[in-house]
Amino acid sequence: MKLYIKQKVFSFRDRFTVRDEFGRDVYSVSGELISLGKRLHILDNSGREAALVKQKLLTFLPKFTISISGMGDVEIVRKLTLFKPYYIVSDIDWEVNGSFTEHNYSITRSGRAVAKISKAWFSWGDSYEINVSDPEDALMALAVVIAIDAVLANDDAAVSASN
Repeated sequence: MKLYIKQKVFSFRDRFTVRDEFGRDVYSVSGELISLGKRLHILDNSGREAALVKQKLLTFLPKFTISISGMGDVEIVRKLTLFKPYYIVSDIDWEVNGSFTEHNYSITRSGRAVAKISKAWFSWGDSYEINVSDPEDALMALAVVIAIDAVLANDDAAVSASN
C-alpha cells in the first residue's frame, strides 16, 4: 500500500493532505496554531481524529507520543549514536533508520520492512511517499513520518535562526 503526503504551503500551521496510490484523499493532518510543542491531528475522511501526534517538552532529544484510537499510546524517540541518529517506536518494536537529511529511510520490526519512506525533491512543499508492507500499519507509519517531519522542520528552523 502506498500513501502520498503533501504539505500545504503558505499556511500558518502544519497542514498536510494524504492520498492513496489511486489519488483518493484518505487523511488530512492539521497542526494546532497555538500550543506548547507540536500537536498534529490526523483526521480521516469524515473529519474524525484517527491519530494524534504530540511533542513531549523538556527532553534532551526529540520525543513524541502517538495516540491512535483502539491502541495504546506509543512513543517515538530519537536516539543518538556516534555515527547517525535513528528512532525507536516503543511498545511496537519499530526502528527507523536511514538518511533523514535526505528524507530516505525505512521502518523495520525485527529486521523486516514495515515501510519505506522517500521524499519527492522537485515539489512545492514537503512531499513524501510511504510504501507500507501491511495496510494495518499504514496509520501508525503515517504518524511516525509526521513526527519525524516535525523534528526535521525544527532542526531546519534552528539552523536558519543561527545563521
